[in-house]
Amino acid sequence: MFKRVLIANRGEIALRIIRACKGLGIRTVAVYSEADADSPHLTHADATVCIGPAKSAESYLDMRAIIQAAEQSDCCAIHPGYGFLSENALFAELCEQAKMTFIGPPPRPMRLMGDKVTARETMRRAGLPVIPGSRGTLSGVDEGLALAKEIGFPVLLKATAGGGGRGMRRVDAAKEFEFKYREAALEAEKAFGNAGLYLEKYIVDGRHIEFQVIADAYGNVVHLGERECSVQRRHQKLVEESPSPVLDPATRRELGEKICRALAGVGYRNAGTMEFFRDPDGHLYFMEMNARLQVEHPVTEMVAERDLVAEQIRVAANQPLSFTQEDVTWRGHAIECRINAEDPAADFRPNPGVVATFAPPASEAGSDGTRVRVDTHVQPGYRIPPYYDSMIAKLIVWGQTRDAARAGMIRALESFEVGGVKTTIPAHLEIMRDPGFAAGNYDTGFVGRLLG
Repeated sequence: MFKRVLIANRGEIALRIIRACKGLGIRTVAVYSEADADSPHLTHADATVCIGPAKSAESYLDMRAIIQAAEQSDCCAIHPGYGFLSENALFAELCEQAKMTFIGPPPRPMRLMGDKVTARETMRRAGLPVIPGSRGTLSGVDEGLALAKEIGFPVLLKATAGGGGRGMRRVDAAKEFEFKYREAALEAEKAFGNAGLYLEKYIVDGRHIEFQVIADAYGNVVHLGERECSVQRRHQKLVEESPSPVLDPATRRELGEKICRALAGVGYRNAGTMEFFRDPDGHLYFMEMNARLQVEHPVTEMVAERDLVAEQIRVAANQPLSFTQEDVTWRGHAIECRINAEDPAADFRPNPGVVATFAPPASEAGSDGTRVRVDTHVQPGYRIPPYYDSMIAKLIVWGQTRDAARAGMIRALESFEVGGVKTTIPAHLEIMRDPGFAAGNYDTGFVGRLLG
């Protein structure tokens, strides 16, 4: 096992990794930008290193600064968390060259699955259905427009190196194609350093369902079931739950087996998420793979009763998976709400500033057996910097049934006190109380119809 791990991330996920390391007896080094010098998560690490100014490009995305910090602090492994460098194959290669373990997929399968076009083609050959669209990166506007007319509008332009909704545009008519294409390409270039786009049919009234997987270096690949992520605003997830209200056990088993076989075939290792889109007729299509830990991993941890971050670290240390597919069972239901420092009344505008009060709900079990978990690094007096993602906490509630989890989430949201900044808590309450959500009857357009 590793003696010391550097965490190449910030905030909530950095603290989550620190705690997993402590549970395994591993010392931790947390890096931070000048804007995060007072972040509360730093006090939990055994050592800290400043790696640059506030801008991500000069700190959390500066590969050489991070590796230098790891070398100077005598770390033998680096955990990237999610976002930033977590899906950067070059960074994984640089770690290898520096004789450090990257706690994530090896460079080759990461590159293979991280490129959305290559991943689609790989999964198509493995027998998984994919959404109709381009078989490769589009050469330009003309090719994209011709294909869009062939498969029919609406279509979705997506960055080949993308994620998090960036470099993505829905196109409803030919007359707007060129503008949307150039807009998406520019955003992709700025976000990922790669302007490449691919195109796929946009499924109206569809649902976003993803499968959590983890694999070791010995060819063992296990899935831990699915998460429903259809509660989105502008392609950004707001609420996740597990299991999905619309996926039956037979489909879960069949699709899970196909996913594991496909990933074993490409030599995948460590944690990852396979993302699918479900059309109104119930057909599931592969969209892309996120070759990293997901923001919403806690809902899977709650229902499968597994520590995914600890398992990531064990696998990276060349240990076999601590469980087999036959060992995986799912119990109850879990829902996660992402609490962002945003103002829902002002079109969800980011609202950084000083958190005057911060009192999350108690984590002990409720009288009905529900359990509450809060993943956060925030404390009263913390100043939220304007440079990064606006998420300040993840609120997760587990219940024996979906109805119990939803009712528990409403109580938890009502008791969650945050002062000094606006948050998305009021929007989450509106979502949880909506009859459609309560019935599990929603799709990716749900939030737009409910909240505008």
